[in-house]
Amino acid sequence: MTAISPLAPERFPDMPVIDGIRLASHACGVRYAGRTDLLMVEMVPGTAAAGVFTRSLTASAPVEWCRDAVAKGRARALVVNSGNANAFTGSVGVASVKRTVEGTAKLIGCKGSEIYIASTGTIGVRLPDEKITAALGDARAKLKADAWHEAAQAIMTTDTYPKGATRTAIIDGTTVLINGIAKGAGMIAPDMATMLSYVFTDAALPAGVLQDLLSKGVDKSFNAITVDSDTSTSDTLMLFATGKAGNTVIKDAKDKRLADFKAKLFDLLLDLALQVVRDGEGATKFVTIHVSGAAGRKAARKIGMSIANSPLVKTAIAGEDANWGRVVMAVGKSGEKASRDRLSIRMGGVLVADKGEMAQGYDEAPVTAHFKGKDIVIEVDVGVGKGKATVYTCDLTHAYIDINGSYRT
Repeated sequence: MTAISPLAPERFPDMPVIDGIRLASHACGVRYAGRTDLLMVEMVPGTAAAGVFTRSLTASAPVEWCRDAVAKGRARALVVNSGNANAFTGSVGVASVKRTVEGTAKLIGCKGSEIYIASTGTIGVRLPDEKITAALGDARAKLKADAWHEAAQAIMTTDTYPKGATRTAIIDGTTVLINGIAKGAGMIAPDMATMLSYVFTDAALPAGVLQDLLSKGVDKSFNAITVDSDTSTSDTLMLFATGKAGNTVIKDAKDKRLADFKAKLFDLLLDLALQVVRDGEGATKFVTIHVSGAAGRKAARKIGMSIANSPLVKTAIAGEDANWGRVVMAVGKSGEKASRDRLSIRMGGVLVADKGEMAQGYDEAPVTAHFKGKDIVIEVDVGVGKGKATVYTCDLTHAYIDINGSYRT
């Protein structure tokens, strides 16, 4: 059993029942023995759906299915398996998705376009979908409204802990609930979302509004994290709204009456994204990188990711070595504008480099002490503009090699 990450939250949150949502987990034996590997979620008729997906050009068959289905904006069920990604499996993978969709739609009594499928795990291996379709009835018999913890466990692969978050918001005087679960620990450098994340609300909101909110919400959450610079073939983030809260239906995502819901949704997405980073494979330190003074927001993000993805920066942090020269290197290789003579770097709030050289009077002792902690903060101002961005990552330890070197054995 893999040890729980030292950066993990103290416990899984207490997540309330979302009216119109029932969940179940089941052990199918797709790859793992002695644990659940199938998640089924059933949603009431009329549930609205939105999603963002990987931009990988080798996206999995389930991603391709969901990308097409979500265009219709309706959902009745979600079926997720762990242990096999059903990616790079050609027409066999497409047929596998179709069989699972047809089996689920028949069981529930709905259109195939209202069924969403996801798979996560090893790439390039045929998915034994017959194990999934054979278990659908048993999984459905287990459905219950409060199975959030079990749901988050069922979609784990190399994760060391289940990830969940919950928020309460107000829409035009009506209280609504938002729950979310996620999985991810490695192959994390999303170009939209994490490997898998699902958010559910009882708010009454049209699919178009959900899509607008979700597309914006990933920018400072899932698109601002990286563990190892690798973008998964399976990245999926979906948002479902049952409408059971009975709030006033708002048809414009910019409506001020959605301000609180938007803020709480974005906060929940960030919470889940940071939990993914805190479970980075082999991670012992959580790293926040603030970039300012860039030519624009995109430039700041690119510089931040250059620092966050640098193996030299990440291993220095793992070794508790306050080697700020590696940050200078990472800024320079980003390809974005930066002024060498106006560049400044702070670590743990301490000015370490300024005006093109080591800061006058620099004392490394407090920075070294900061690097011995679990939460590391690096601030960089590149001195050319007003662009700002914050990105999040973790350190790179030998455990990352151990986990990934033995992933299929």
